[in-house]
Amino acid sequence: MTQHALYVELHAQPGKEEELAAFLASAKPLVDAEPATRAWFGVRFDKATFAIFDAFDDEAGRDAHLNGQVAAALMARAGELLAAPPQIRHADVLADKLPA
Repeated sequence: MTQHALYVELHAQPGKEEELAAFLASAKPLVDAEPATRAWFGVRFDKATFAIFDAFDDEAGRDAHLNGQVAAALMARAGELLAAPPQIRHADVLADKLPA
């Protein structure tokens, strides 16, 4: 069972909303290469508000993701794409339903 998660809220710079959406969509292959990332979602709430939600079996998997290629790529483009620094929240998973 997954035990740990991250919720990362992202606010796009004005005029960069579609670039941020494209960035999130393009990140999936990087996440696919992370065996410890059990679930990953890039989502959009409105024109400029996005988030990443991901879940892990253990703290080591969460730490590996935070130090992985997606985080590095996002931080490399944060000044260009984001109106504010990413808001990273650590969470404990209370229950889950994932594909077998």
